[in-house]
Amino acid sequence: MTAPRLASRRRHQRVRGFTLVEVLVALGIVAIALLAGIQATSALARNAERQSDVLLAQLCAENEQVKYRLARQMPGLGINTVECQQAGQVYLSEVHVQATPNPNFRRIDVRVLRGEQPVLQLSSVVGMY
Repeated sequence: MTAPRLASRRRHQRVRGFTLVEVLVALGIVAIALLAGIQATSALARNAERQSDVLLAQLCAENEQVKYRLARQMPGLGINTVECQQAGQVYLSEVHVQATPNPNFRRIDVRVLRGEQPVLQLSSVVGMY
């Protein structure tokens, strides 16, 4: 073999692994990808919990409004607070009964809270039977 070919072959044989910079760049990319995955998973978990809260709060609010519809009498004006349990969770329903321009109807607003946080507000109108 000639000298230039031998030197070229030795250079190629020495370069086998990755440099430190390449390894650090690859680790940085993997760390960023893992962080993005963790944040996405966390957001999905929060959204699932929020969706469950809204569904259960809607059941509480609809139950309160149905009580007033089935009473077959005009509800009294004012604010009433009722505790509601759904799926092992405790919600607080604030029922606001207000007069409307037509005396034959009343507006019923139900605001559902979980602890101190409002979850849902549902409004409807009840008429005289």
